[in-house]
Amino acid sequence: MALSKNLKRKVSSENRIFHDEWTENYAFILPSFINAKPTCLICNEVVSLCKEYNIRRHHETKHANFKVAFRQKTEARKRKIEALKGAYAHSNRILVRGLTSQQKVTSASLKASWVLAKHNKPFTDAEVFKEMMVTVLEELDANKSMDGVIESVKQMSLSARSAARHIEALSDAVQGVIIDGVSHANYFSLAIDESTDNTDVAQLCVYVRYFDGKDFKEELLFLIPLEGHTTGEAIYAKLEELFKLHSVSFERVNLIVTDGAPAMVGKHRGLVSRLKEHAPQMHALHCLIHQSVLCARLNGELKDVMDKVMKVINFVRGTSSTQHRLFRQLVAESADATHDDLLLHNDVRWLSKGKALDRFCALLNEIKAFLGMSKSKAAADHLILLEDEKFMSNVAFLSDIFGHLNLLNLQLQGRDKTIVDMVEKLESFTRKLEMLEADISTGRLLHFSTLKKTAGEVTELMVDFIKGLRANFTSRFDDYSIPKDIIDFIRDPAVKPADNFSSLAKEMIPSLDQAALEMEMVDFQTTSVVRDALRSAETVSAFWVGLLGSEEYSNLKKLALFILTMFPSTYVCESSFSAMNAI
Repeated sequence: MALSKNLKRKVSSENRIFHDEWTENYAFILPSFINAKPTCLICNEVVSLCKEYNIRRHHETKHANFKVAFRQKTEARKRKIEALKGAYAHSNRILVRGLTSQQKVTSASLKASWVLAKHNKPFTDAEVFKEMMVTVLEELDANKSMDGVIESVKQMSLSARSAARHIEALSDAVQGVIIDGVSHANYFSLAIDESTDNTDVAQLCVYVRYFDGKDFKEELLFLIPLEGHTTGEAIYAKLEELFKLHSVSFERVNLIVTDGAPAMVGKHRGLVSRLKEHAPQMHALHCLIHQSVLCARLNGELKDVMDKVMKVINFVRGTSSTQHRLFRQLVAESADATHDDLLLHNDVRWLSKGKALDRFCALLNEIKAFLGMSKSKAAADHLILLEDEKFMSNVAFLSDIFGHLNLLNLQLQGRDKTIVDMVEKLESFTRKLEMLEADISTGRLLHFSTLKKTAGEVTELMVDFIKGLRANFTSRFDDYSIPKDIIDFIRDPAVKPADNFSSLAKEMIPSLDQAALEMEMVDFQTTSVVRDALRSAETVSAFWVGLLGSEEYSNLKKLALFILTMFPSTYVCESSFSAMNAI
């Protein structure tokens, strides 16, 4: 046993060193600070051991396209490595420097403010944060060996006013980096939305998507408070002022995506029409997630069903706090209850209708029992309604269909979604609607579990709603403001493009060389290296990012860059508003 302990390997005793050729071979460097680990220049990830096998495995697993785009021992690869090293050095210039004692305190204050902002905490919590740190350190420091550290913590400036100044300084530094990236980008798109915060101030949120030479970036460009009316003219004036201030041109904006509000898309005075006066080449898109929600708008009898369900929920939850408390107690005591409460419906929230209906159906027995115990006439009327088989069949149907719509909505949500990704999901869902129509028409109900569980009757109303839903999806998503043939090619470059593909591309990007593009397409689709890279790429974006770094296919790369820098929705704006209102 003692012998085995003596023979146990220790990484610290093996004196592993970083070899300079690993930078050329695998795009890795070893930073100069103490205890540094090998760092990938492409993705900035580190490997735990300074060992060639680990570094090579990371490079070949995560960046297989790099060696295709930049072959070993070529000038293109050397230039790319130097560019990556320069970008890494620039990003670390502010963070890695020798600091005096006072500078360290200031740096710590900035980082503390950054943590508060990142977790959506009010700046007034900073002083509590500081008091907690001092208390913990004093309690742990039994031998007074950390007096200097405790004194430094006490010197940290973390008042609400100081924290606000810290965040403003950090924000200016981050915005400077973003503006610089946008200024050097060939194309960029804008996602713009407007909402009112908790203090009734209208906030205009502007996100930008661009390619920085290594990857596609989605960053908050501006958050602009709007005084007075929020008309298209007012929004345009603010946007133009800031673009001029930062010397950014509208000429390189390839697409602007909005929520479809009149101030944004009005024919004469909307923001989009004003922008197109200065940049006619700009495309406009109504947020694809908003459009998918609009496709499922209820009317007629099914809207009446939904309204009555909401009245029951509001009666249980909103009549009085005592009544709501008694209902929650009843649910808690129920052995069969799968949830602890009903959900209120908010028409603004994308998933609200489906979630409220699902919860209502799941707690139906508890709702009936609660209404039965109530002595009010309204409760008796609601109970009669819930005993109506036709009504409950419609409720079950709505719960099922909005469950499917919520799944689609979740697939469309998220950062770094391209228009190619979303078109794929929307086309898939449109085909699913055909299947759902056949499923409910034949009475199989394989995809309508709630309706099947209630043994409800399938009616003409249900079938007609799915037919209408499919027609809405087909008509709304027939035109994406971008030729569908081009989107299909970017999604799957191996398929044969349409005969007029190059003409469509030329119409969309006038600077393209149409003749050269057609020649590049032939070479591109017959090269085995490209096919191998396409098979090994994890995503469509990853494949094109690998190709964008090469010196070949200049027109094809320009086309891919044009499409992949486009925002497909205003999700990033909506998520920012949610975070803003949570503070």
